Amino acid sequence: MYRWLYTILLTASCVFAGKLSAQQTADTTQPGNGILIEFISAERYNVRQGDTNNLVSLAGKVHMVQGKTHFYADSVLLDKKNNTLEAFGNAHINDADSIHTYAQYMKYLGNEKKAFLKKKVKLTDGKGTLTTEELEYDVSLKIGTYLKGGKVVNKKTVLTSTEGYYYGDTKDVHFKKKVVLNDPEYRVLTDTLFYNTNTEITTLTSPSTIYNESRIIKTRNAIIDIKNKKATMYERSVIDDSTYTITADDMAFDDTTGMNELRGNVVYHEKDTAKGVDMIANHVMINRKKDILLATEKPVLLIKQNRDSIFITADTLYSARLSELQKLRPVPSIRDSSRATLHIDRTTADSSNDKYFEAYYNVRIYSDSLQATGDSLFYALQDSVFRLFKQPIVWAQSNQLNGDTIYLYIKNKKPERVYVFNNGIGISRVDSAMKYYNQLKGYTINALFEDGKINFMRAKGNAENIYYGIDDNNKFIGVSRNQSDVIEARFKEGKPQRITFINKLEGTAYPMRQVNHEELRLRGFIWQEAKRPKSKFDILSN
Repeated sequence: MYRWLYTILLTASCVFAGKLSAQQTADTTQPGNGILIEFISAERYNVRQGDTNNLVSLAGKVHMVQGKTHFYADSVLLDKKNNTLEAFGNAHINDADSIHTYAQYMKYLGNEKKAFLKKKVKLTDGKGTLTTEELEYDVSLKIGTYLKGGKVVNKKTVLTSTEGYYYGDTKDVHFKKKVVLNDPEYRVLTDTLFYNTNTEITTLTSPSTIYNESRIIKTRNAIIDIKNKKATMYERSVIDDSTYTITADDMAFDDTTGMNELRGNVVYHEKDTAKGVDMIANHVMINRKKDILLATEKPVLLIKQNRDSIFITADTLYSARLSELQKLRPVPSIRDSSRATLHIDRTTADSSNDKYFEAYYNVRIYSDSLQATGDSLFYALQDSVFRLFKQPIVWAQSNQLNGDTIYLYIKNKKPERVYVFNNGIGISRVDSAMKYYNQLKGYTINALFEDGKINFMRAKGNAENIYYGIDDNNKFIGVSRNQSDVIEARFKEGKPQRITFINKLEGTAYPMRQVNHEELRLRGFIWQEAKRPKSKFDILSN
């Protein structure tokens, strides 16, 4: 009898199970609520039906499906009425074979297509892997959200943050709060960061700090292409390198080639106070590997000194290693028999001075003690000599010096000497109202400075001069025109006080009223005060 009763119950159970499976196969939708969660397979199951719910307990390699989304777990509690499930142990969501999500616990709302996962959560899209302890995943939108800390690993790049939002369709991850990116090439600290696991491109939209080799970069808007080692930055970023700092509106870097491009109000500052070099421009190109700099669009070079900084501007400024230049061509130098031979130490043992600057076209120089113009300029840190070419002019107080080429020597960051060679002429305006000019001409001219003022001048080689004599009452007593092999003039307060002639003196003295002063000019005389830079603001504005 008991055997007969057991057979009847077993048959009824099988019939009921068959009806359950048939019902799931025949009707997979709920009106207004979306697709039902379907049971595919499990090792064990149990049905519990009540007044308010219809629960199915499944265990052992459970497999469920909703549309193209598959669910796996060690055990599942399926609420058929509410179209939800809870999964326990090794839960896995396979979203159309494109995104896989794993956890130890999962609750899934079938009508909303949202999953809530906890404990050892992992999401992967075949490129990057996201791990966290709690994750909300929207299956229909393919969006994953964590709010209690998470990490994304993509090859050698690791990103962590307090909050994160993963977008499966675009492979973007939006990181927020205490964001850290670690990569062999970069380390980034910020509060907002976007990262694409496919392209490996990072976008920064909040104040950020980037550590890259010896550089620390501050920016609030940047795009970093980690795969190709490139970056672009906007909104006034700052680079703090071991040897310099740079600020600019826009920046672009290529670490593979070492090329940097900076645009918009670029400010370059050398940290080495011995060099004392700063620069501003609107466009700068830098080759970090070769230590080359090219500045255009109103560049200004500043040689910082204690009280009398030198401002230099030109159409183009160029800087590179002096040691590399010496391999290509000789450094401009000149033998001056009155002084030791000027030369540059070819060993360039001090690497901090292994740099030179060239300025091309419309060169203008301003300092409180002297001003200058020319077509081009060469300046090496090693010898601190400004070499001016093509119709250069130097002004110091009321004196003007010009010739084919001029060398301006700096010592202890002060002007020490001006050397003019080939058609040198020095002019000093004596009386602006009467247009009287002291003049000194020679094949070469040397002018020496003391405390930023000219105190001695020597003209050599067919030297000539025109000099206005003044008595103790500061009255003109006459004017003389002389020729000699060498003429020397000693100055006081920037004005000639005593003239000395060496070898073969020829000359004539004239009373003031017996000469046409406007015609009393040496060959090559041109008073060019209009070209003289008037101030540092004049330099900066032009």
